[in-house]
Amino acid sequence: MIETPMLWLVPIAAAVSIFLAFFLRKKVTSAEAGNEDMVRIQGYIKEGASAFIARQYKTLAVFVAFIAVIIWLVYTFNEHAESEGWLMALSYAIGSIASAFAGWVGLQVGVNANSPTAWAAQRGIAPAFNVSFFGGAVMGLLVTGIGLIGIWLLFYITGSPSYILGFSFGASAIALFMKAGGGIYTKTADVGADLVGKLEFNLPEDDSRNPAAVADNVGDNVGDIAGMGSDLLDSYIASLVAAMLLGFSLFNQAANVVQQHAFSSYPLIISAAGLFSSIVGIVIVSKLVKNSPGDALNAGTLVAAILYGVISALFSLLLVVTTPTTPVDLSGRIWLNWLAGVFGVGAGLIIGFTTNYFTDDNQKPTRITAEATQQGHAITILTGFSLGLLSILPTILGIVLAMVVAWFCNGVYGIANAAVGMLAIVGTIVSNDAYGPITDNSRSLAEQGKLSEETIKICDSLDSAGNTAKAVTKGFAIGAAALTVLALLYSYSEEARSIIGGGAISFNLLDAGTMIGMLIGAIIPPVYSAILIRAVQKNAGKMVEEVRRQFTEHPGILEGKEKADYARCVDIATKGALQELTIPAIMSIAAPLITGVLFGVEALGAFLASSIATGFIFGVLFGNAGGTWDNAKKFVEDGNFGGKGSSAHAAAITGDTVGDPFKDTAGPSINTLICVMGLTASMFLVLFTSINGGNGLIQLPDLAAFL
Repeated sequence: MIETPMLWLVPIAAAVSIFLAFFLRKKVTSAEAGNEDMVRIQGYIKEGASAFIARQYKTLAVFVAFIAVIIWLVYTFNEHAESEGWLMALSYAIGSIASAFAGWVGLQVGVNANSPTAWAAQRGIAPAFNVSFFGGAVMGLLVTGIGLIGIWLLFYITGSPSYILGFSFGASAIALFMKAGGGIYTKTADVGADLVGKLEFNLPEDDSRNPAAVADNVGDNVGDIAGMGSDLLDSYIASLVAAMLLGFSLFNQAANVVQQHAFSSYPLIISAAGLFSSIVGIVIVSKLVKNSPGDALNAGTLVAAILYGVISALFSLLLVVTTPTTPVDLSGRIWLNWLAGVFGVGAGLIIGFTTNYFTDDNQKPTRITAEATQQGHAITILTGFSLGLLSILPTILGIVLAMVVAWFCNGVYGIANAAVGMLAIVGTIVSNDAYGPITDNSRSLAEQGKLSEETIKICDSLDSAGNTAKAVTKGFAIGAAALTVLALLYSYSEEARSIIGGGAISFNLLDAGTMIGMLIGAIIPPVYSAILIRAVQKNAGKMVEEVRRQFTEHPGILEGKEKADYARCVDIATKGALQELTIPAIMSIAAPLITGVLFGVEALGAFLASSIATGFIFGVLFGNAGGTWDNAKKFVEDGNFGGKGSSAHAAAITGDTVGDPFKDTAGPSINTLICVMGLTASMFLVLFTSINGGNGLIQLPDLAAFL
């Protein structure tokens, strides 16, 4: 049992969050859904989303069971952990179920909120915004509430954060399936709908005559609500696990049991502060919206961040007061970690608002990209890609600043708490993210329900803010993943040292095995991205052929006399996504396993370090370039540079089509990838250390042997 009274704040915060999530769910689902056409289309969307999730979860059930058995075998037959097998496997299964449940509930609310949002838009921006934002808030509150209650329960019962590693690994593995599969699905439909509907037949956005339109709407929900929610739950839990593991191991000898539990509990306690801050931020956002939904979302994020600094300071003070000061000076360390967490939030804001600058259609980069559409398709691609590369610089500087300050605060434990701080207000961040696809779908349903032009313009305004909010969320996610996996790397190194014995684990690049591990790790994120983008390309090609077939064989569809076969397009996207996600999912676990088994613990550490670097770069590039192209297209469609139907519009659509798998498939999946690989390394460390003392099956001669 844990002897830290402040830890009881965690289940209280989680319970409030979950209760509020279900209260808002009831509020959203009871809103008026709209006219007959809107209700019918929403039914198609809900049916398609439910069918995809059901088929995906059947696949995942087999995967989870298989990995649980592997975990049980590895731990049961290892001398360092033989008594931990069943509990670690159970923890993994619980984490998997928690992630799947959060995704499923968020998805159900999302598909039920889109039509009411469009219908409420007839009464103005504020009513429509609140329906969509409350729908997103259900996901945000569930992610944090479920994550916190699961970690608290395991920690409280076992007294050790080691078992939470299994919980985090389960959540991450499910998130990878959800994000990669949902990303392939949504962009298969989106790209297919744009290439044929817009470019070839000059149909309006989300026209009900387009057979891929409903599949596109379904994809927004499975990719950006279920997928992104599971993704941020994964990063949230992983950041907590890394900090708790470091706190437990670093203060194992220097502190008594009560202090050790206090250090381990601290990340959970300040996360409870972040959850209370997020709840207040969500309430404030709903009150601030007038004519600018984007300003309301940004204000809510800032308010939540400021409140986090204040509430976490209060909780830190209470922890210091309620914990004995000997044999270690707890007070100074706690306050330094609080400072690291505050700077982590600051770094998250830098990354988020950098993303906002590079993707908002009111800012210069998107305007430059929109202007470039007048010069053709190639110039549009070059402009967006180069600006995406440029956007990496301030994002990296934000991470570096957080790391420097956190290191001065409390070394590696400070960096771990900076990651926790960055994700402390994840309830607000996920709410903003899930708001995006709801408003995207609402715009579609307003069009398909033949609502007034003024109503459609309001939905467009909500959708534009949603696009930027999603981009900011992706920036937060990749930045937090980078800090989280760095913390996992440190905890991995510390745990390896304690198992093997001796000095610290070093990653010497003059050692051939370490260099090999570094090179393998560096190539995994780009290869993973290539597989996902290629999957979208192949499946989008099938979607294009299907849409053309329907228009050719059934000309009555274009005339509005015959209904399109939406089910066929939904089926193409579903089958394609489930088939194509197998290889990237296996790669995320197999790559670190093979590296650790063949080349040892130090090579695997180098593998993780290089995968963080390349993964971070690719994740930021893909997310920001894709967001820039997307909003540049919307800027042209608003009547600039020739507007809809012009040559500039055609080039803008090309940019958006290229950017779709960048920002919604490969980019946001990379942060899940690096988290899964970091957790796999830590999860199976007992296996790697048992092979030739941690040196792996292939032991390359030391350089000195040749001199």
